Amino acid sequence: MNKAGVPGNPQNSSASSGDDIPAALRDNPDAATKVYLQPQVLLIGGVVGFLLLAVISGFLFSVTAPKKTDNSQPTPANTASAPNTQSDNSVNINGNNNDTILGHFVYPEAVESELAAISADGRIRMRKAAAEKFQAMSQAARSAGVILVPISGFRSIKEQEQLFFAVGAQRNQTPAQRAALSAPPGHSEHHTGYAADIGDGAVPATNLQANFDNTKAYQWLQANAARFGFELSFPKDNPQGVSYEPWHWRFVGDRDSLETFYKARNLKPTQPQ
Repeated sequence: MNKAGVPGNPQNSSASSGDDIPAALRDNPDAATKVYLQPQVLLIGGVVGFLLLAVISGFLFSVTAPKKTDNSQPTPANTASAPNTQSDNSVNINGNNNDTILGHFVYPEAVESELAAISADGRIRMRKAAAEKFQAMSQAARSAGVILVPISGFRSIKEQEQLFFAVGAQRNQTPAQRAALSAPPGHSEHHTGYAADIGDGAVPATNLQANFDNTKAYQWLQANAARFGFELSFPKDNPQGVSYEPWHWRFVGDRDSLETFYKARNLKPTQPQ
């Protein structure tokens, strides 16, 4: 019935009830639920689809994006035109030492605290490991009747500068001529504290002379120096183009000395002109 007591038309009762659900749907709750859930389902489905698309896009970007190396260097694709260089001893991967001058390689200068005396007056010094082996070698030689005399050992870069330029000027030598006899400053094996010039105490006239190779000291060194970690630096026809120096020996008996010389030795020096 309506408010006036007159029976109402069931078909029109939806209008008077204040809602807009058709009577057929009110009588069928399942149908109403289906109708009202459709917009929500569409909304949720759209959100899920968007999130899924974002996840897939992020994954694809992470896979295909250029990756940055740990040391912040460009990837190989970006280094095609970059020079092939490395900092170790100023050597590039093509086997050339950028600091090579007139056949001589660059060498580090030994620290004073790392040096020990090899002469009685303490003026001639080598690195401690080399000095110890030099003393042992000298004692072994003396037992065989041979006197090994140290002529020079460690030499600073400043001392080498005087030796190279001042003596070269006195002798009227060009840098190339001087380099065949003495290394430019910063490029002498003596800087390392591992090299020594050796003489024969019985024939001092042969000191720093090519005929030192006729002495008992040289012959003994040739046969025994390797046992103490020493080798001849500049034999005849050496690839560096340095003059033959039978008196110049270097210590290669530990890891540091071996790396110091052999890293340089395996490179291609610029030959003196």
